[in-house]
Amino acid sequence: MPLLLVIDDDPLTLECFRVLFPTEEATVATATTAAKGLKLFTEQQPDVVIVDICLPDQSGLDVFRRLHDLNAKVPVILITGYGTAETAIEAMRLGAYDYVVKPVDPQSLQQMIRQAFQISRLMRVPAKLADEESPNDAEDLLIGKCPEMQEVYKAIGRVAPQNVTVLILGESGTGKELVARAIYHYSGRSNRPFRAINCAAIPETLLETELFGHEKGAFTGADRKRIGKFEQCNGGTLFLDEIGDMTPLTQTKILRVLQDGQFERIGGNEPIKVDVRIIAATNRDLDKLIEEGRFRRDLYYRLNVYTIRLPPLRQRAGDLPLLAAHFTRRFGRELGKDVDGITPEALELLQSYPWEGNVRELQSVLKQAIVRATGPVLIPEWFTPGIQAKYLETAASESIDAPELSTALTRFVEARLRDDSRNLHEEVLALVERHLILQVLRHTGGNQSQAARILGMTRKTLRGKLNLLGIAVEHATTVQEEPDD
Repeated sequence: MPLLLVIDDDPLTLECFRVLFPTEEATVATATTAAKGLKLFTEQQPDVVIVDICLPDQSGLDVFRRLHDLNAKVPVILITGYGTAETAIEAMRLGAYDYVVKPVDPQSLQQMIRQAFQISRLMRVPAKLADEESPNDAEDLLIGKCPEMQEVYKAIGRVAPQNVTVLILGESGTGKELVARAIYHYSGRSNRPFRAINCAAIPETLLETELFGHEKGAFTGADRKRIGKFEQCNGGTLFLDEIGDMTPLTQTKILRVLQDGQFERIGGNEPIKVDVRIIAATNRDLDKLIEEGRFRRDLYYRLNVYTIRLPPLRQRAGDLPLLAAHFTRRFGRELGKDVDGITPEALELLQSYPWEGNVRELQSVLKQAIVRATGPVLIPEWFTPGIQAKYLETAASESIDAPELSTALTRFVEARLRDDSRNLHEEVLALVERHLILQVLRHTGGNQSQAARILGMTRKTLRGKLNLLGIAVEHATTVQEEPDD
């Protein structure tokens, strides 16, 4: 459970934080003086610290400097009155996480602190490599023994000590953030700040403010100066996730930082020098974006100093059992369920699935199965109907024996009965029809006219069923086009 330290001499403010974070979400430690706060910081090592600028025995800015010297990885949020905003801005320039102006909006403050808890965990909990000694259910673990993942581990080891930009490529859910954190923790900047921004999740105008900050009056609503992540992260590492979704204007500004190590805040004209290592990641095809004129070629060259490519889960032969076992133990513990294993039949079910969402999708599927589980080992019946339906589809395309198909269909029906299905007849008919059509198309080599004759229907009817059942013929077999019936 995260620990929040609040240093403020106002009893009402301290009580407000206790209400905002009940005991089941976080532990709140409080101090009414700078001296007591620094003592608690040393003794308890909090995850996030709140500091009031006006303390009875010392300036909040001096307290921040001392906290930053003791441990620069702990996010510090400053609370300030309107008359001391510039002091808080100066603290942010020196590395503070953020500041809030009284009177405080409780919901906004609560969200800010939750994000700071997450940032604190990213900086303080290392993303460990698979060959390290770690508990079986440890979080933030890079798992995999396949040759492709071994190459990823080697790449992390090579580039982490070098002060160069790194580009991480891979599909969504392959673990790009874990790799970025591993590079950070093994680098010479591991004792300096680490910040992460998802470029696809923030609108363009807000993204520029988050990255570069803005001057007071730069635009409507800019009622005070704001320090961006580049200034906050000076001397540290900035992880730009989904950089392929960044707009051309922001790309230009990022390019300048990479080229000259400087930028201007929005609405300002004073160059600001920074020393920040950038790790970028994307699931997009940057070469294609460059051809389409949607990504700057010169920025790509700046980012592409060292590239790490993460393989999708479907290409990591042999790693799925390791991942499934690890996440089953971990989620069993987190969800308070006595589940720590998986049967061979259930593992076969998982191995038949394409995992378009990669490791992230696997985690979701296993969590759902553990919630459904009533015993210590996961069995096929506890997985969602979608997973079981995919197994039936794979079985059909690979001509699995009828007894195995019957068993898989029985498992599907039992799972839907447990879910109290109200449309089971149609669901089963759709599965059987899908299996039949796939088998016939495979038999005809993709010739839809011939398949329609065998099935006793017109080609138009067959095409309607292909659309209704979501069967992409070009993915299942080679189609020989013929005129419609």
